[in-house]
Amino acid sequence: MNWVVTNWSQISDYGLAHIWLSIPPIVVGFAISLPLGWVANRFAISNGALRLVRPVLLTVAGILYAIPSLPLFALLPSLIGTRILDPLNVEIALTLYAIALMVRTTADGLAAVSDDVKLSASAMGYSTARRFFGVELPLAGPVLLAGLRVVSVSTVSLVTIGSVIGVNSLGFFFIDGYQRAFLTEVWVGIIGTVVIALVFDLLLVLLGRWLMPWTRRQRVSRAARLAAAEVVGA
Repeated sequence: MNWVVTNWSQISDYGLAHIWLSIPPIVVGFAISLPLGWVANRFAISNGALRLVRPVLLTVAGILYAIPSLPLFALLPSLIGTRILDPLNVEIALTLYAIALMVRTTADGLAAVSDDVKLSASAMGYSTARRFFGVELPLAGPVLLAGLRVVSVSTVSLVTIGSVIGVNSLGFFFIDGYQRAFLTEVWVGIIGTVVIALVFDLLLVLLGRWLMPWTRRQRVSRAARLAAAEVVGA
């Protein structure tokens, strides 16, 4: 505990760095995955070569996520011309991983929207863009939120690996503590990373409840029906 108090300034600095390295990949990855997921879903039932769009996109996404993070961090500077210690390398790599996870989730979420609902919206005069943002996206929202929560936890975890190439975050305490066989420092890194992941997850849940209040009403209504069914059964 004395070590934590003595080094609190460094812990807080690396904690803030960890947060700032995590946020851009989550936000940018989600923003890019939306149009890609829409394209994958839009051409899933097309004829001819367009039917290959969905499997190709999802396959590429799967391959991206299969690339080990550490080699990707080290390879990016030679591909995009950044310095080896530039935090941008970590953010770009984590954005690619976020896209790889969210593209399939977005495609599946949009595919779950009923065709009858989409046809009804079109019959009411909705344009393709208005139908997407006003009907399909809100209905797919719970699925997208679930996927985004996975991306958030994954990103916060992967940020720690950047410390291996000199982009410091809470992962620094893993490496330094391991090298010095000092478990307190390792636990500080672990607990700090878990706390950030939990806070991000809580914020996403609260954001989802604010943006999609109807999902909360649906849960309450479903619970009420179950309670009523138990009473009748008794």
